[in-house]
Amino acid sequence: MDNPVVVVGAGPIGLVIGCELLGQGVAVRIVDAVREHSAHSRATSIWPRPLELLRRIGVADRLVEEGHRVQGVAYFSDHKPLATAWLDRLGDTPYPFAIGLSQHRTEALLLQRLVELGGKVERGVRLEWLDASGPRARLRFALADGGTEEVEAPWVIGADGAHSTVRKQLGIAFDGSRLPINFAITDAELTGDIAPDLVSYCYTAQGGLGLAPISPTRHRIAVSVPPQLADETPSRAFFQRIVEERGPGGVRLGELEFSTVFKVHVRTAQRFSSGRAFLAGDAAHLMSPAGGQGMNTGLLDASNLGWKLGGVLRGTLDPSVLDTYDTERRAAVHAVTRSTSLQTRWGALTKPSQLAVRDALVRAAGRTGLLQWQLAPKIGQLDATYRTGRPLGRPGAAAPGDRLPVLLGEGAAVSGPSWAAISGRDYAVLLHPGRARPADWQRTCAAIRAVVGAETEVVEAPSRVRGPLLTALGPRPAAALVRPDGHLHTLLPSPTPAAVAIALTAARHAVTG
Repeated sequence: MDNPVVVVGAGPIGLVIGCELLGQGVAVRIVDAVREHSAHSRATSIWPRPLELLRRIGVADRLVEEGHRVQGVAYFSDHKPLATAWLDRLGDTPYPFAIGLSQHRTEALLLQRLVELGGKVERGVRLEWLDASGPRARLRFALADGGTEEVEAPWVIGADGAHSTVRKQLGIAFDGSRLPINFAITDAELTGDIAPDLVSYCYTAQGGLGLAPISPTRHRIAVSVPPQLADETPSRAFFQRIVEERGPGGVRLGELEFSTVFKVHVRTAQRFSSGRAFLAGDAAHLMSPAGGQGMNTGLLDASNLGWKLGGVLRGTLDPSVLDTYDTERRAAVHAVTRSTSLQTRWGALTKPSQLAVRDALVRAAGRTGLLQWQLAPKIGQLDATYRTGRPLGRPGAAAPGDRLPVLLGEGAAVSGPSWAAISGRDYAVLLHPGRARPADWQRTCAAIRAVVGAETEVVEAPSRVRGPLLTALGPRPAAALVRPDGHLHTLLPSPTPAAVAIALTAARHAVTG
């Protein structure tokens, strides 16, 4: 514990990174300039893919237990339903739903887990200066009592938000722009004709409205407003009028928990790492709040960086793996940013011809199933991939870098179909028997276990005639080398012990992502 990784920022992203590293036996020091949590709810939705990854650190099921399940995303135009993308019909995830939960409660549950793992947060400690160019990072902190402290660290992670001091000290540009649209935001009790388990996006010529449930009765309310209202504090009467004008109809607001106007910036750091430092979450990227993807994207940053940095510090992974954090996550962030920006522009259309085309496209996507099989996974970030290309193959086949439908983490299995369970501590070998289990399959599995050794997790996939794993890995026997985050590293269609051993060595010592 004499050489901890320093994490600057104790929001959800910093706390997840802390849990990731502590769970691997890596010392962590988490500092935050803010003395206490904000009581306001910021991010309120946690989508399926982040839940899968949060299970690796033992916190997903706590969030599910306390949070409010959201079953889908509904689209309206001029008070009339267009179509719904159903999360509860997604068959390739153990979490076919989203969770509505105030961010301060998400942070509280993450902090609880951090403390269980032996960590803590030092509040009122502000980063003043950072030099990450040498063999060790050097930092100077301003302390709550007015003093200063100078420290060294093997690595520094900036999870300190949009105005990141870490990013500024590294001299990394934050490229992008402010969109010509603002969102007025509040949380309030809603009564009337509103689905308690659906996120509702309501489009009109006057602007858009988003209603995201946090509990059976409370919703996050986001209203697009013109730039001239950027500095106002909208009243309850304002939100009530907008909900009546744009909402599904017959909805009444209770008292507002807070009220603010959110200026929409779309920015991405020029790079996510520099020297001995990394950026994650809002310190690395800002996106439109449309779709509720901001915090969720940061949670995927935290998972990606956590297993890689932990493996390097434990000596089980080659340091070259750290180079893939920037390339993998920046490409993934650009994909999400494009999607949320498109949704923002669609919600801001005003011309009758544009509205008619948009509505017709959404209705058609709902009728044909396109909304379900393409948009629903994108909403849940289940389409997250680190592919380096787009290889041709059969529909649904997994390529290196793709997420696999596996159950990550330890503990009791979630309800639903039988899942291949992988702890996520290290690379795992997933033995897939295909549609028809070969007669000598158990002999092959035993031989592979003997060659890779007891330190490597070897998992036999459940044998099912149908299922998402069969779709991803194919009808024939194969061995899949699975990354700690559940993404496919290598697929071996001829799972011999020698081939598996070679692939495992290559993954650990010459990582290509």
